[in-house]
Parts: sequence; C-alpha cells; structure tokens
Amino acid sequence: MDFPREHWTQIASTNPLERVNREIKRRADVIGIFPNDGAIIRLVGALMLETNDEWTVARRYMSLETLARVTDNPTVRLPAVAT
Repeated sequence: MDFPREHWTQIASTNPLERVNREIKRRADVIGIFPNDGAIIRLVGALMLETNDEWTVARRYMSLETLARVTDNPTVRLPAVAT
C-alpha cells in the first residue's frame, strides 16, 4: 500500500505475466518438439530479454516520477544502454 494509488491496478494485475506466457506458448507451438532442455531455455531466455527491452524502452508500466516517490534513491532514471 506504500505505492501511489495510480499503481495499485498494475500491481494487482497479472496481465503482463499472462501476455508473456501466451507469447512463449505461441512460439513453442510453432517449433513443436524441442531437441533438448537447452533449446527451451534459449527460447524462453530470448523472449524474456526481448520483453524486458520492450518494457524498458517503449512501454513503461509505471512512470519513473511516481516510482521515485516510493524509493530511497531520489534519482531514478533509465540507463542510456540496457545491460
């Protein structure tokens, strides 16, 4: 409840997780049978990296300004290059 009121719906929602799971299922269905566990890990890892980059740059789920109100670090900003 320490988060700003405008973030409550995002915190309670599982929509982003469900969206990632649907995307994994969609791409796994295209492949069909995986040759080994490493292939599954590479696919899911690549999707996680892609999703992280997309949300970091294009879709901020929560604004940095409102997150700055609940953090101990007053300077909240994104790095110039995602690591």
